[in-house]
Amino acid sequence: MTRSALCLAAILALAPLATEAAPDLVAGLGWMGGTWTTLQGKTIVQEAWLAPHGGQMAGVSQASTPGARTEVEFMTISRETAGVTFTARISGQPPTPFVLKPGVAGTATFENLAHDFPQRIIYRRCGKDLCARIEGLINGKLQGQNWHYTRIAP
Repeated sequence: MTRSALCLAAILALAPLATEAAPDLVAGLGWMGGTWTTLQGKTIVQEAWLAPHGGQMAGVSQASTPGARTEVEFMTISRETAGVTFTARISGQPPTPFVLKPGVAGTATFENLAHDFPQRIIYRRCGKDLCARIEGLINGKLQGQNWHYTRIAP
């Protein structure tokens, strides 16, 4: 067998390992799973994430303010060509992908520097709670918003 044939055979042999390892990256985000809530002023925000299954997670966020229309966002985390990707689906806007950056256990930072705002979506465990942050540059200045969720269902 030629050297190039051996290299090709090695690459093909390792390809299934890369595919099998991909869902493990999403499975490692299982700590986000559950139904979470927070109160920000008069706005009740609930966020729910299904446990990882088959290399994917699905989530929904609902923000309700008395006298205002309830805002709903659908989200997925899945293995894509760019890597593990958080995709936000907000009514009236095209789906927006954010790619997971390397980090420490219990923290997930998804980034899309080409997006206007936010450019980063960050989740982390805060003890038994879930903390979330969106951030990005607006007119060259870092801006952000934080949520501190408590669990209301597993």
